[in-house]
Amino acid sequence: MKNKGGSGKKTWEALTQACAASGVKPTPRVLIVSIGSGTLQFFRNAELVKSYLISTSRRPPSNLRGSLGTPRGLHQIVERIGGGQPCGMVFKGRVATGQHFSELPDSEQEGRNLITSRILWLGGLEEGVNRSGDCDTRARYIYIHGTNHEARIGEPLSAGCILMRNLDIIELYEEVRTGDLVLIRD
Repeated sequence: MKNKGGSGKKTWEALTQACAASGVKPTPRVLIVSIGSGTLQFFRNAELVKSYLISTSRRPPSNLRGSLGTPRGLHQIVERIGGGQPCGMVFKGRVATGQHFSELPDSEQEGRNLITSRILWLGGLEEGVNRSGDCDTRARYIYIHGTNHEARIGEPLSAGCILMRNLDIIELYEEVRTGDLVLIRD
């Protein structure tokens, strides 16, 4: 993987500040999502490895249940789902359906972001911000996942999740582990 976006030094500083505020030590592998620029940066040992174009929510960022906004703050990957499945595999309830999204009729895809290829399920680390009560990221089923609308990646598109191209999420999935930190910021 080659670095596709600047040094990432300021982005890394934002992560270290968030970790310090939460009393969390940065993990060797870290993902930093910028809602405003529509990017996800993958760091290994504080060095930017790669930057990906992503899509976040059609609605304003929000940590509240029912808002359909992408949640902000410090998170971790709580579960990795889909390893070994073919690119474009559709998941329902985090279970592979056995169908590629192209096999589904247009009526099942129209206006819907299917969950495809891989799932990185996120859990918040900040009590009262993105963890517990009406703001719990994990309970909202917020994922980083592939989509059936790859041509629209880069524009606001989701109902809160972070969407990636299918080959990108497969590549990223192979690099990260459960417990790795994810900072989502404006």
